Amino acid sequence: MKLLIVGGVAGGASAAARARRLSEDAEIVMLERGPDVSFANCGLPYYVGGEIAKREKLLVTTPERLRARFRIDVRTRSSVEAIDRRAKTVRVRNLATGAEYDESYDKLILAPGAAPIRPPLPGLELPGIFTLRNLEDVDRIKAAVDRGPGRAVVIGAGFIGLELVENFVRRGVPTTVVELQDQVLPPLDKEMTTPIVAALREKGVEVLLGQSAEAFEAGPEGIVVRLKSGESRTGGLVILGVGVRPENKLAVEAGLAVGPRGGIRVNAQMQTEDPDVYAVGDAVEVRDFMLGEPTQVPLAGPANRQGRIAADHIFGRQAAYRGTQATAVVGVFHLTAAATGASEKALRRANRPYRKIYVHPANHAGYYPGAEGMTLKVLFDPASGKLLGAQAVGGGGVDKRIDVLAVAIQAGLTVYALEEMELAYAPQYGSAKDPVNMAGFVAGGLLRGDHPQIDLEAVLGASEAERSFLLDVRGADEFAAGHIPGAVNIPVDDLRERLSEVPRDRKLAVYCQVGQRGYLATRILLQRGFDAANIGGGYKTYLLHRG
Repeated sequence: MKLLIVGGVAGGASAAARARRLSEDAEIVMLERGPDVSFANCGLPYYVGGEIAKREKLLVTTPERLRARFRIDVRTRSSVEAIDRRAKTVRVRNLATGAEYDESYDKLILAPGAAPIRPPLPGLELPGIFTLRNLEDVDRIKAAVDRGPGRAVVIGAGFIGLELVENFVRRGVPTTVVELQDQVLPPLDKEMTTPIVAALREKGVEVLLGQSAEAFEAGPEGIVVRLKSGESRTGGLVILGVGVRPENKLAVEAGLAVGPRGGIRVNAQMQTEDPDVYAVGDAVEVRDFMLGEPTQVPLAGPANRQGRIAADHIFGRQAAYRGTQATAVVGVFHLTAAATGASEKALRRANRPYRKIYVHPANHAGYYPGAEGMTLKVLFDPASGKLLGAQAVGGGGVDKRIDVLAVAIQAGLTVYALEEMELAYAPQYGSAKDPVNMAGFVAGGLLRGDHPQIDLEAVLGASEAERSFLLDVRGADEFAAGHIPGAVNIPVDDLRERLSEVPRDRKLAVYCQVGQRGYLATRILLQRGFDAANIGGGYKTYLLHRG
């Protein structure tokens, strides 16, 4: 068996190592266009910022180690130019010498990754405009930061873009971030990103939402970024972080099928339509685990698993990729944002029925010093209660809760299972009723009818004739500090004695700060014959939506 692997990093390198563990006899050849066969893409921004001090720490493995430990024939600076599927060969060009040769294969794995999108804008080739994909890119960006660029302008507020923003600020570089959409971190629902925008602005970052670059020009103080709004910003360093595009040229020219967004089409065993050609990583089209639709999610974890699955299948093992759940996390200064499964906007696009709840707990017991707040949003099926997705933003413990919910989604669990989850508890780590349990209690109560809930959007978007009576059950001081327009304040502790002030001929939309007092007030009102529902997530969720 001769296995040829095109590309390293996550998918290709994991496939090569797995293949060797399964077969000592196979001839394994890895062809990598760059000088580094496997490096930590996700660590690159932190090398710019100095959190990772030594460049060699970014190297996951080296060609020398793969040769010595796994007996893999690693050839760096080797660009695969074409695939001849009939002859089962690839055309390779040695980038150091320019010489070309043909290399045969029995099985071929394509792991070319994805390239940063470079929109066709005037001035894009000016010095000082960078994308971030590999170690050579990060060397150039770090050198520019070391020289002192004045201001940095980051085009795109996705995960990598915001990680670079944080690290520019850490290095003392004033930074502007420009994002086409009306929110940062577009994979998340907008309201869940409100605290991230606030944190960026608190650190002095200029955040321009709903704007995009139109052209780049050389100016006396650096690169002038012309925006479609007519405004401009000048920076000595400009980063393009507007997304990535699958490196599918080899596959397309070889006649292999790709999806509408360019991802190489594969089956669950990572085979293309040619059974001897596999594809893994950021270049492939995958199945959305929750919605069942084709999608593309460039993440290191799925790429590693896909490489392993391809190697397993090649060497006769039963293996199948279950789809991508899109579990992701990002740190932005003191905050963490994380998500798993379907977002609300994805469920809307798919016309999938859903309900949602918000809880705003602390990461550990409030009486133990250092407790930090978070907002946790959970989406679920309104009939079965099956979990569909979750997002969280806040301080410590966000990653832990999303990981728990990611496993719950993977296992096909319902919100009722969250109520019963037995999770580790000590006051410095969590609460006896963990945030995951609390989400289950709220969602389970909603579905059982114990906790009727109305979404904030339904309240704010109702016509005058359909508008509910807004009842704020917080304390008078909280109400005075800020409330939803049109609300009437009756503190929950006074509610039983003041029921005569509440109309019986109207629907009631009740809220407090985070939902708990609103729930209690709703229970009181329901048992007294009122038509009442709690506004999910309370006033804190209103503030997130308001931005």
